[in-house]
Amino acid sequence: MNSETLNKMRKMHLNGMYEAFKSNLESSIKENLTPDQLVAYLVGHEWDNRRNAGIARLIKQAAFRYQASIEAIDYSVERGLDKNQIHRLASLDFIKEKKDLFITGSTGTGKSYLASALGYHDCQNGYKVMYASTSKLLGQLRVAKTKGTILQDLKKIERQDLLILDDFGLQAFDVQGRGALLDIIEDRHEKRSMIITSQIPVKGWYEVIGEKTIADALLDRIVHQSLRVELFGESLRRKKYIQENMYV
Repeated sequence: MNSETLNKMRKMHLNGMYEAFKSNLESSIKENLTPDQLVAYLVGHEWDNRRNAGIARLIKQAAFRYQASIEAIDYSVERGLDKNQIHRLASLDFIKEKKDLFITGSTGTGKSYLASALGYHDCQNGYKVMYASTSKLLGQLRVAKTKGTILQDLKKIERQDLLILDDFGLQAFDVQGRGALLDIIEDRHEKRSMIITSQIPVKGWYEVIGEKTIADALLDRIVHQSLRVELFGESLRRKKYIQENMYV
């Protein structure tokens, strides 16, 4: 009977229940569970299995640049990182309130890592996240437009609870790039959140975008209600390299 039950669980893709029941049968110490306790035991394992699988799927789909976590953020280096502010961001209120977050600072100060850590944290709480290099995403949308699939791609972006645009303004925007960026921001304005990282201070974005009318439309939608994290100091990558090669 137990073998038949296990077989049915596997065929119904009840993997959490399957592993829990199989483990219980193989255990040298048998627990005397009441029927209610046994059901709760099996359902609990199935619940955890599906939740963990869902989180893993969200993280894979997000395509993060770094494997990062809130807990691993280094506050020991002087770069203007406020631990209390990061904990407030980790509370997910800015996602719930549909606000945007700008992370600015010079190269190597940890902007992408911080954005990734917040993105990972959101995935772990069941939110859909997309991480993308700004220039690469706009390039993909340019190709999608020639293929006639740009509307589907924009819809996919719109459905994400959080969009992370990394290295904003690192490359100049062309006409098509500005148009695609405006479409993305228009679709998400007051509906979904964004994290934008940039080496360029927010006050310099107007010039980077390049076209007055588009720049006005873009910045009017994202700047006024945004949250800000500005990082300072020398490159962490350079500092790590020097430390690793100090005694070579």
